[in-house]
Amino acid sequence: MNRLTSLGDEALIALDTAAGRAAGLFNPNVRLGVTGLSRAGKTVFITALVHNLIHGGRLPLFDVAHSNRLARAFLEPQPDDGVPRFAYEDHVRSLVDERIWPDSTRSISQLRLTIDYESASAWNRLFGRGRLHVDIIDYPGEWLLDLPLLGKDFAVFSEEAESAARSPAREAVAAGWLAVADTVDPDAEADEVLAGRLAETFRAYLAECRAANLALSTLPPGRFLMPGDMEGSPALTFAPLTKRADRARPGSMQAMMQRRYEAYKSLVVKPFFRAHITRLDRQIVLVDALSAINAGHAAVADLERALTEILTCFRPGTNNPFSALIQRRIDRILIAATKADHLHHESHARLEAIIERIVANAAKKASLSGASVNTVALAAVRATREATVNEKGETLPVVVGTPIAGETIGAETFDGNRETAIFPGDLPADPSALFEPVDAASQRFVRMRPPRLEKTAEGVTLSLPHIRLDKALQFLLGDRLK
Repeated sequence: MNRLTSLGDEALIALDTAAGRAAGLFNPNVRLGVTGLSRAGKTVFITALVHNLIHGGRLPLFDVAHSNRLARAFLEPQPDDGVPRFAYEDHVRSLVDERIWPDSTRSISQLRLTIDYESASAWNRLFGRGRLHVDIIDYPGEWLLDLPLLGKDFAVFSEEAESAARSPAREAVAAGWLAVADTVDPDAEADEVLAGRLAETFRAYLAECRAANLALSTLPPGRFLMPGDMEGSPALTFAPLTKRADRARPGSMQAMMQRRYEAYKSLVVKPFFRAHITRLDRQIVLVDALSAINAGHAAVADLERALTEILTCFRPGTNNPFSALIQRRIDRILIAATKADHLHHESHARLEAIIERIVANAAKKASLSGASVNTVALAAVRATREATVNEKGETLPVVVGTPIAGETIGAETFDGNRETAIFPGDLPADPSALFEPVDAASQRFVRMRPPRLEKTAEGVTLSLPHIRLDKALQFLLGDRLK
């Protein structure tokens, strides 16, 4: 990312880092970024992570918990007063009391989780308990995909957007925008009505790409789908042009689109990068690989492209004690394939192999030197249990859960109350098969309601069940709790 920032940007980043390090000098902390593309489960992951640590969940692969060194975990006021607080309590209520999935991430938010622990070192235990503040930063992956725009001018942005829109996977849903864009004369006088129409048709095209039947991932500009308080502003009222002059005439449509594109980068993208991405120590990227697999080879290939773009945006590496005073580097990155509970455990190794295949290519292209990169298949909240059924003399491994009302399999539509057993099919043994133009027999993954939590005799609700959440915790935080 250094090539996308100026010397002035780097100087401001160094000042921000130095101030943050000074504030945390006597209070060790780690800033954990949590991101992912639409429907990957960022909100659920953070809620389950905090709930299990606070309520003593079963975390056998998290060393500090397995060795009984975890004294307590609790929430504290977050350090950044200008960032909205992650609505943990509301999300727990949705999951536990209402058994509905919480609303997805629409903007950035933060939560501070403090962990008190006993050191594994007898010498360190002489000085009392250790304490680590974990500042969890939740932000949409779509915003992260905007960061590569910092290194692209309007012509390159337009060329890449047009090329993607005319690809076989997108051409049909891009038809509305292309029909408008192809009529625009770049030298014509700037027209606010036409600019609004261009932006709206382009936004509708991006929204269609994100729909479940396509499940495409590479969809910049990200704020077009999540505009927040900037909705309707000139900085979000632009679109790529399919016809471009070598040099934009002042006052022309191309000059207007070009100026607003640059405003988007300076007003939206660069402040997000400086205020948040440059301050991270650890990062987890959640990936809904199953939706991409369901949608076919084009969606899987697009997911790989999106991950490449995302990994390119981070500032990976390690720091020595001196360099750490003025710059933070992300030294651990975890790519997690979510919704592993939609599969029988016999397929989990194949899901991990698939995400490893996708990440290997993405990481190679992104040149993540100095950072430790790992992958895992997990379910932050396990919504199913496993069983077997006999069908026509064959024993099939199935998952049992309560499908969300309106979900369908074949001619059957579920009401949201009745449990059912589902055979999700087998993932391919060779991940490369998912990138082939001809798709194999598809899996059918339906969305399940959150599980009904059991209570103790005293009426205390047990922690949220999960699959490999503890493995993720160990990779992301284990070395800071020794």
